[in-house]
Amino acid sequence: MIMAQVSMTVRMDAGIKAAFEELCSQFGMSVNTAMNVFANAVVRQRRIPFEVRAAERSDSMKGLEAFHRIRKMAENGQLPDLTLEEINEEIRQTREERANRKHKDAI
Repeated sequence: MIMAQVSMTVRMDAGIKAAFEELCSQFGMSVNTAMNVFANAVVRQRRIPFEVRAAERSDSMKGLEAFHRIRKMAENGQLPDLTLEEINEEIRQTREERANRKHKDAI
């Protein structure tokens, strides 16, 4: 039985892609074949065939925790008065910290 073929686009870091292509070549297969091997293993095993875990709480989890703290403060009338400049500075600092973490992780 012939299955219909579809195309899929994946975005990834250029360095990872180059290293992946080189390894696939050493394995004697194309990147396309390697991705199909991975997809078939996931479907067959009904799980990712390796451990996936977070080293620390994600930014989204930290953000959710902060949201709940602020909501609780607001309910109790304890919110500090912040100017727009102070809010923007906090956002800028958070973005800078995130960029620094991504840079460290990429190294």
